[in-house]
Amino acid sequence: MRVLLVEDDASIAEPLADGLVRYGFTVERVGTGAAALDAAHGEMVLLDLGLPDMDGIDVCRRLREVSDVPIIMLTARGTETDRVVGLELGADDYLAKPFSLRELVARMRAVGRRTRGRERAGAAAAEESPQTVGDLRIDRRTRQVRVAGKAVTLTPKEFDLLVLLAEDPGAVCPRQRILSSVWGPDFFGLSKTLDVHIAGLRRKLGDPGRIETLRGVGFRLVEAPEG
Repeated sequence: MRVLLVEDDASIAEPLADGLVRYGFTVERVGTGAAALDAAHGEMVLLDLGLPDMDGIDVCRRLREVSDVPIIMLTARGTETDRVVGLELGADDYLAKPFSLRELVARMRAVGRRTRGRERAGAAAAEESPQTVGDLRIDRRTRQVRVAGKAVTLTPKEFDLLVLLAEDPGAVCPRQRILSSVWGPDFFGLSKTLDVHIAGLRRKLGDPGRIETLRGVGFRLVEAPEG
């Protein structure tokens, strides 16, 4: 796997890159956000948030605008706000410093498996016709969504979440099934990740009532929201 490591601290980046190489990864290292945006993204990006020229959150946002490459954030920031913002922007995982090389590699492999599963699902959907749920139109082949004819931009995880809920509109999809299907059975992150993505999806679809919460159970997509 080709990995882009975005880390300005050489005392961290050099041993980390060496360790990843020993695990069989090919690593390109850059030390600034600008260099990260100009570099080839490879098959995964390990992104430090504390960069000298721009905030890593902004780098994540700009990367996600042009690419679906898996992104794992690496940072000394441990607040819930930072994690939530990163996940809302489309990061696939978040690892707080200090961390062990083994844990990072395990997370990288888990994210890689989830990404490959998403790609296989996308290929299988290539022959499908767009699905309509009320005024919501979901095109799995092009990964495009429209509400009342207006295009809506979703992150990869938000799209996968919507597609899962749209498999059976009106039916409740349990939280654990969503986490296993969208993030993978070996997801290491917080369960709050799901709530963050549901909130973002509701906001982008323009009506919180489109996705109902059954507390302690799961969520369902509603064809005709009330009100």
